[in-house]
Order: sequence, then C-alpha cells, then structure tokens
Amino acid sequence: MRRIRVDIPGRGYDICIGEDILYKSGPLIREIYGGKKAAIVTDGNVYPLYYWQMARSLQANGIEPCVTFIEPGEASKSQACLMSLYDMLLSMDMTRSGLIIALGGGVVGNLAGFAAATLMGGIPLVQIPTSLLAQADSCVGGKVAVNHEKGKNLIGTFYQPKLVISDTECLKTLDKRSFACGMAEIIKHAATADAELFGELEAKRYDLPETVARSCEIKRRVVELDEFDTGIRRIMDFGHTFAHAIENVCDFGVYTHGEAVSLGMVLECGLGEKLRVTKPGTAQRLAEVLSSFGLPVSLETDVKSLFKAMLFDEKRDGGMIDIALLTDIGDCKVHSIDMRELEDML
Repeated sequence: MRRIRVDIPGRGYDICIGEDILYKSGPLIREIYGGKKAAIVTDGNVYPLYYWQMARSLQANGIEPCVTFIEPGEASKSQACLMSLYDMLLSMDMTRSGLIIALGGGVVGNLAGFAAATLMGGIPLVQIPTSLLAQADSCVGGKVAVNHEKGKNLIGTFYQPKLVISDTECLKTLDKRSFACGMAEIIKHAATADAELFGELEAKRYDLPETVARSCEIKRRVVELDEFDTGIRRIMDFGHTFAHAIENVCDFGVYTHGEAVSLGMVLECGLGEKLRVTKPGTAQRLAEVLSSFGLPVSLETDVKSLFKAMLFDEKRDGGMIDIALLTDIGDCKVHSIDMRELEDML
C-alpha cells in the first residue's frame, strides 16, 4: 500500500492507494477517528459490491456502520437529494463527533462531502472512491459541490477529508465507459503537468495503480499551493469550462463527466491554438490519445447555447473568464479571456 500525504496546514491527510485494501478500512479509519459510529453514504450499484467488506472491517475495529443510499448518476447531485441526505443523516442521530464515509464514485463523493461540510457546521469525512475518475481526481483536494439548474457545481465549498482510501481492485468491476471516463481525467493531469506520463498513455505502456498514484501526486502538488482554487489550481480545470457547459446544455444525461471533459479539452486546445498560446498540432495529438481510450473528440451542438451556459461558470468574473490552456503537452497556464472575444471565436 502506498501513502501520499496532502500537506495542507491544519487540514492534512493521507491518500492510501493499493490493491485489495478495503479490508484494511477499519484499522485505517481508526487511526484518525476515535468514535463508535459512522454513516456510510453509497449508491445501489456500489453497495452490493463493496459495502459488506468495508462494514465488517469497521465492526472489527469497534465502529458501527449505518448505511444510507442515493440514486446512481449525476441527477443525484441536486439540492433535493442533498436535503434528503440531510434528513437521513439526522435520523441516524449523526452529530459533529460522528463520521461520514463516502463510498462510491464522484457523485457520491461530492454529495456526501458537501453534506459533511455543511451539516452542523462540519462533520469529519472519509472518502473511499470506487471509480477511476474519483480515485485519480475528485477524491483529492476537497472540492465538494452540487448542481444548480443554471450550471454544474455552482453550489459548493472546500472541505478536506480526514482520509482517502483508494482500493484499485475496485476498478476491475468498471464497465468500459466508466473506465474511459476516469481516463479522461488522468489524460488531463498528464497533458497539463506530466509529459512523460502523457507519452506512456500514448504508447499504452502504463501500470494502472501506479498511474492512479501519479495522477494523485500531480493534483496534490497543485492543491498544496492553491487549496481554494484562486490561482495555479485552475490548471486542473483544463477542459472543464467547455465540459460543464456541454453537460448543462445536454441536461447532464448525454455525456458522462469524463466524456464531456474529453470534448472540452479538445475544444480548449483548439482555442489555445487559435490564440497562438498552444503549440500547433497539440489538439490533434490530444484528440488521438483520447480517442484511443474510447472517448469522444468531436461535438455537434448549438454554439449559442454553449456560450450561454458559460455565463454561469464559476470561473467567470464580470466580463472575463479564466480558461486553462496548454502551451504544450505537459505545460499549462491560466488565461483570462474577455467573454465577448470568446463568443466571437466560438
């Protein structure tokens, strides 16, 4: 098992990554939690696969698990589902001395994380990501949010977990589409900060558990420099300005988040080339890698609808919007672009 330390003053935590480590979740959680009860938030897809293995480990270490369910899918990242989750946690007699464990993918992690951050002013949180996207990206950095009808992740905050446990054996149960969804975020990390890893992905010469760890290391370094996403951390949003708009325009149902990020990266890379910020040919190289993992790289949609959705992007400030653009594979910078100029280029 490998431990990666996210070193944030006063809010640091370990990311534990390894094969078949769910059975160690009890003793690992006991290291950071002295209480007797934990609320497990999961969904109906994850529960039969992993809940009981984790629950037995908790019980063996003196922690009694109480489980609550959300519906699988992006639709659960809603204000209505959040209110329902609050009700369920309160019915379990959850207090500030308790513990909330998010067992699942990115949706579970975001919804449970936001509930933990806001219920009673904050309840300790452990993330146990089971999808590739969650293990390689969303479990790191403490960004938790729910969607608003105007846009994705508009209701959010920063709330670091006490611990992350990533069992890479869980990735063996993913279908091809879910696996590709996670690979989009790994490719994003490589494209923005690790040209060597990008080359390995191009050549299909990579070890998955090691690649998950390297992806977490990339994000860890950025989060430690900019916990609250006001500067350099915005390079982690490469592809996401367009991706969130695509998801919103398509009602969060046509594309998975990873598929939308894939489309967004190609579009933003093309934008960078048009602005002469990005090395020519980078968009094509990026598209070829994404396509090789079964991800979409071309989009047919109404440009006006996309731009309208971008008006509600969290990174917009007045008439300007911050967009992460590659200079080359392995190097990325955040550029502030005038919204009128962006509309013209679209």
